[in-house]
Amino acid sequence: MTTLPELQKQILQLSTSDRWQLVQVLLESLKREAHPKLKRGNLSQLRGIAKSHTTQVEADAKEDYLTYLTEKYQ
Repeated sequence: MTTLPELQKQILQLSTSDRWQLVQVLLESLKREAHPKLKRGNLSQLRGIAKSHTTQVEADAKEDYLTYLTEKYQ
């Protein structure tokens, strides 16, 4: 059995998009537990809607970092 600190360490090693996907899965499971009558079909239709946004965020972060490095070492 994996302990919570071990699991947290593993999660932080995942890519940003994988962590976002994990967040979505966790939120879905919490919503189902909080509202057992909520139909899964409604939530599954929303899966992946933020995926392109996450990719854009990653691209922006990489570009910002490259700009930072370029300015720093010029």
